[in-house]
Amino acid sequence: MLTFPRWKYFAILLVLILSTLYALPNAYPLDPSVQVTAARAGGVAIDKALRDRVAAELTKAHITADSVAIESKDNLLVRLPDPNVQTRAADMLRPLLGGDYVVALSLAPTAPKWLDWFGAKPMPRGLDLQGGVHFAMEVDQKAAIDKRMDAFQEDIRATFREKRILYSSVSRTGPATIGITLKEGADNDKAQNELRRMFPTYQVGGEATRLAITVPDAGLRQLATEAIEQNLTTLRNRVNNLGVAEPVIQRQGTDRVVIQLPGLQDTAEAKRQIGATATLEFRAVVGDEAQAAAALADNRVPPDARIYYDQFHRPLLLSKRLLVSGDQLVNAVPGIDAQRGVPNVSITLDSTGGQRMLDHTIDNVGNRLGIVYVERIPETKIVDGKEVHSSRIDERVISSSTIQGVFGKDFQTTGLSREEAQSLAKQLKAGALAAPMSFVEERVVGPSLGAENVKRGTTAVLYSFLFALGFFLLYYRMFGLITCLSLLLNLLMVIAVMSLPFIGATMSLPGFAGLALTVGMSVDANVLINERIREELRAGMPPQAAIATGYDRASGTIFDSNMTALLAGLALLLFGTGPLKGFALTMIIGILTSVFTAVTVSRAMATLVYGGRRKPKSIAI
Repeated sequence: MLTFPRWKYFAILLVLILSTLYALPNAYPLDPSVQVTAARAGGVAIDKALRDRVAAELTKAHITADSVAIESKDNLLVRLPDPNVQTRAADMLRPLLGGDYVVALSLAPTAPKWLDWFGAKPMPRGLDLQGGVHFAMEVDQKAAIDKRMDAFQEDIRATFREKRILYSSVSRTGPATIGITLKEGADNDKAQNELRRMFPTYQVGGEATRLAITVPDAGLRQLATEAIEQNLTTLRNRVNNLGVAEPVIQRQGTDRVVIQLPGLQDTAEAKRQIGATATLEFRAVVGDEAQAAAALADNRVPPDARIYYDQFHRPLLLSKRLLVSGDQLVNAVPGIDAQRGVPNVSITLDSTGGQRMLDHTIDNVGNRLGIVYVERIPETKIVDGKEVHSSRIDERVISSSTIQGVFGKDFQTTGLSREEAQSLAKQLKAGALAAPMSFVEERVVGPSLGAENVKRGTTAVLYSFLFALGFFLLYYRMFGLITCLSLLLNLLMVIAVMSLPFIGATMSLPGFAGLALTVGMSVDANVLINERIREELRAGMPPQAAIATGYDRASGTIFDSNMTALLAGLALLLFGTGPLKGFALTMIIGILTSVFTAVTVSRAMATLVYGGRRKPKSIAI
């Protein structure tokens, strides 16, 4: 008897509806567009006035946009007719809007809004198919070396305090030199031995109470290289937070990093997160607001202090000595202060930073601690018709509260807006940049080449389908039609699954190869089933029993053969990288869907056609 459970029909119908729903966004093309957002959380507004201004500037520059609209919160999108106009519009808007805005190239979806209710998005495509965003960033090597030299000074102070070596000052006396002044009676030999232990490859010298450490040229190059390598790690963490599949992040030359993000929709957010340089600095307060105002009025700021301003532009004297910096933060979690109901960030320092904070708070309970929010803001100007990239440093004191008790590596800080707290926590989690970086190049990668690859890849898959369908229709007749419908559902399911956001798949040329391979494997499974049914018919079995027996006996073989291919795909996915992982993921999804469609869906259709007939004498196979 040829039967099929009714609930399985409903399950197949549900799979068909969901597959159509989640594959549908891929039928709509993407618009070349320019995305404008605020450079800083809680910064300038993205409103109607900005939209009108952008539209007026585009008209003045004779650039025709398909639309200029605020399509989501804090996101102005300018849709343009082609990539060339897109680049012109971005180049025109970037210097006009200035550093308060992020102007980024993007590809905007055109799928109906109601698909967003179900979370249906177009399947991301790799750089070789759709192109993507290409950034080139330049590392400020001088700033990297300055930062390491400042850290060396603090390390020397901490070591001398620990070893009870009396000193008066530790400061930079040249680009690659740190000078140390010992107090009268200090052990010069002991100090030199400690310095040589700390810096075995640097030059240590001096007499009496004056010592000097000189970093040789090779050491300076090593410091710059280490800064770039740390920046690469931090950038990879930040890109991972964006959820981009198969990104390319690699060093180029001595001071540049190339980042390629395939199929990214929110390029402005990517640019903001990748280039973000906001961090926190912890410094002792050495003079309150009144003393700072008096020092400003008399123009007599103490040599070991510096004037900082809080959000109300009130001056405050903070020590030049940096207690803890952003690269010593290992975790940051945004939250709400339970007592005051204001946003806060729970901070965890590494062991070195925690020890420094512990040493400072032990000796300074009752004194104030200043927390400075430091942000490097990139700026672009047009000078003599050329873009000139620069940056400015924005520093403000977000907290200068009194130290109530001793603490070490875990504590909380307030003084930021909710958006700033969340943005800062995200950046600190990804790690601080060892050296400031600035964007020196931005472009969309190969849209024409990608379009050609998509056309050729689609043609290849289409013809493979047509050849298979033609063969099945002619050779297996009704069961050929059933097989064709199963193959179409299989393709629909693969596209739908790969479009699900949580899968994190990106379709690339190797992915197309994986897709074509799964079509072939699905064909194999259906051939096996059809031939089994023919063998049972030739053995004299009644048609309905032959169908049931054919499916039952072929299923085991199909499972076995596909499981071995599945294990090979898992190995590729686990140990492969880049395009190889894309191929493996497409193949794994295709294997699972082809088994489902060949064993379950085609049987359901065969039962639907022949199961209701009373003892058919023959079947079309």
